Amino acid sequence: MAGQFLLNLFISFFWMVVTDELSFSSFMSGYLVGIVVVFILHRFFGRQFYLRRFYSILRLTLIFITELLSSSFYVIKHTLKPKITLKPGIFYYETELEGDWEVPALALLLTLTPGSCVMEVTPEGNAFYIHAMDIEELREKLIQSLTKFEKAIMEVTR
Repeated sequence: MAGQFLLNLFISFFWMVVTDELSFSSFMSGYLVGIVVVFILHRFFGRQFYLRRFYSILRLTLIFITELLSSSFYVIKHTLKPKITLKPGIFYYETELEGDWEVPALALLLTLTPGSCVMEVTPEGNAFYIHAMDIEELREKLIQSLTKFEKAIMEVTR
């Protein structure tokens, strides 16, 4: 990935030298030409195209923001109700993620969304104990958001 990016930068600087125009617009046009060249040649690097990973990171960020906003509204709605009808609880969730980066990333993303908290990760690192603010209503929503997070994290790391 770093090699593709460096090649793209080299092409953009080379483009500036060839066109004999040292400006930002010349650099950007060279960078766009470099993107096309690197996309055509990315098979020879043995890795996926480097902008695909950037797109995956952007997608993971947008998924997190939407989950953060929806869970925040849920918590605010239940906080402002005159009568509290919540039934908190803990449930067990197994994950397909592995490694020193993927599992903590999922745990942190889930903990940062209001209404849920990862209490413990199993020693094997393949399951979580999750506390939910309202186990009856939130469990299915949490499982759906966890699967979204898992898929997005796998796209970024693999």
